[in-house]
Amino acid sequence: MPLTLYVDRSAWRHHQLRVTRSEPDLVPVAKGNGYGFTVPVLARAAATLGVDQLAVGTEDEAASVIDYFSGDVIVLDPYLDGLDPALPDDRVVRTAASVDAVRKLAGHRMVVDCRSSLRRQGIAPDELPLAAEALGGQRVDGFSLHLPLARPAAADPVAETRSWVEALTDAGFRVETIYVSHLDHAEVTDLELAFPRTRFRPRIGTQLWLGDPTAVEARATVLDTFPVQRGDRIGYRQTRSRQDGWVVVVSGGTVQGVGLEAPRTLRGLAPRAKELLRSGLAAVNRTRSPFRWQGRKQWFAEPPHMLVSMLYLPRQVDPPEPGAELPAELRHTSTHFDQVVMR
Repeated sequence: MPLTLYVDRSAWRHHQLRVTRSEPDLVPVAKGNGYGFTVPVLARAAATLGVDQLAVGTEDEAASVIDYFSGDVIVLDPYLDGLDPALPDDRVVRTAASVDAVRKLAGHRMVVDCRSSLRRQGIAPDELPLAAEALGGQRVDGFSLHLPLARPAAADPVAETRSWVEALTDAGFRVETIYVSHLDHAEVTDLELAFPRTRFRPRIGTQLWLGDPTAVEARATVLDTFPVQRGDRIGYRQTRSRQDGWVVVVSGGTVQGVGLEAPRTLRGLAPRAKELLRSGLAAVNRTRSPFRWQGRKQWFAEPPHMLVSMLYLPRQVDPPEPGAELPAELRHTSTHFDQVVMR
C-alpha cells in the first residue's frame, strides 16, 4: 500500500492562478522530484497557466516535459558540454554559468548566469568583458540572478540586482530580460520602476506549487499493527521495547525520503537549544517520526527501512487498523510519493 500525496485540485489550482495574476511575468520552476508532484505533473499544470516558459533542473528533466509544455524550457543546471540532440534547439534554453560555457553555446539559445552573493555559480563582474567577447554580438535570451533566501542585516537583494544591471550595461550588453529568484512582488516592482526597459522575470517554485498548505496532504498507509511487551526486541537493529506498547508498520521509508534531511543552519539560542534536545533524544534512540496518530507525531521504533517505517505507540493508545492512513509531515522537495491523487 502506498505513501500518497493527496491534492485538492480546486484549491491547488486556485492558488496557482492567484500567484500567476500577482506575478504575470513569472517562470514556473519544476525540478528534482517536482516538489513531490513529479516534474511531468507540474509541466502539465504550467501548461494551463498561460505562461510561455518553464524552468527545469537538468537536460533529462527537459526531455521529460517537452511533450507536456509547448513553450520554452529553460535548463537551470550550468551547461558543461555536449548538446542533447534529442531536444529541440529552438525551444530549449541552456544556462551559461562560465565564459567557457558562453563560448560553447555561441549560436544557441542561452541565459547567462551572474554570480550573485549566493556564490554558487555564475560569471563574475570582472569576467563580463570576456563573456561579451565570446558572444561576438549575439543576443541572449536573458541573464539570471539566483539570490540567497536568508537576508542578513546588511543584505539588500534589490541593490545587488541593480548593481548587476548596471554592470551588464557597462559591459556592453543589452539587458532586456533578467530572471530573478527569491525577490518578492514589491522588490520586483521597485526594479521595474528603476529600469523600465528591462523585463524582470521571477522564477518561482515553492510559492507556486506549495504556497497553500491546505491544498496538499501526505498520508501513509498502515500495513500492520501488533503488540509488544517491555523488553521485546524490535526490527533490524533488535532494540528492546522500553515498555508495553504497539508497533505500527506504515508505508514510506528511505527510498521515499522518509527520515532523510539536509543539514540545517541554526541561528539564535532557541533553535540551537531545540537541536541539542533533539540530538540528546537521538543519542538514546528516541526519534520523532513525521507520522501522526490521534493528533500527535509518534516515535520511530527504529530508523526507517527502505520501503516502510516502524512506529512505537504506548499501550494506552488505541492503535490504527491496517489499511488506515496516517497524516505525515514530510519535506516535499525530498519526498518521492508512491502516488499523487488529485481529488
